[in-house]
Amino acid sequence: MKRTVITAGIGLWLALGAASGALAQTVAPPQVVVELFTSQGCSSCPPADALLREIAGQPGVLALSLHVDYWDYLGWEDTLAQPSFTSRQKAYAYAAEARAVFTPQVVVGGIASMNGSDGAAVRGQIASNSAMPQQVQLHVQRDGTGWLVDVIASSALSSDVVVQLVRYMPEVQVAILRGENAGRKATYVNVATEWLTLAEWDGTSPLHLKVPGANALLSALIVQTMKPGGRYAALPGQVLAAARLN
Repeated sequence: MKRTVITAGIGLWLALGAASGALAQTVAPPQVVVELFTSQGCSSCPPADALLREIAGQPGVLALSLHVDYWDYLGWEDTLAQPSFTSRQKAYAYAAEARAVFTPQVVVGGIASMNGSDGAAVRGQIASNSAMPQQVQLHVQRDGTGWLVDVIASSALSSDVVVQLVRYMPEVQVAILRGENAGRKATYVNVATEWLTLAEWDGTSPLHLKVPGANALLSALIVQTMKPGGRYAALPGQVLAAARLN
């Protein structure tokens, strides 16, 4: 398991706006969000990548690979990494008052962190998260090339939330030529390419969104609480709802 001390700042959560739409009729099946922070240059990560491939096919689980860039100096630049995913991982660390980030790290439901190679811990946390009562429902209806979505709270929420759109590739194969994993042919699943905030929401009245589709990419919505961030705008907290849009 690799670690690096946090030195960079956290990006702001920016509201990109919301569009109104008719009330959708289909309640999306609840999903437990599993985020794996990984790197092609991390020698400890292949077992975690393999575990994510296993749980990605499990019903009720939205498993996502987020590639970070802070191990690029080891001799191989991760071809899937984005600085924004490094910032997201650091935001989780600040929220948990941790002093370092590491790979492979799994965050389940926005609140539980563990070694991404620990299958028993990851599966146990997925089961615990699945048993939690649903505070928010997502009503989804296909609309041409996109979706109409209604976000509805079962009761008043204790904190504001953000509604996020994630775009991801179902599978990516990479031949790693240099660095700690030189010679490996890696297969990654559900590789995040975009993580956008569509709206900020106080959870009082239903929120209506129109979400565009994306060619060759899968999409998902994630409703997540915001924590006060001190000198930062907000830090990610518990995931209240998630839905696949494909």
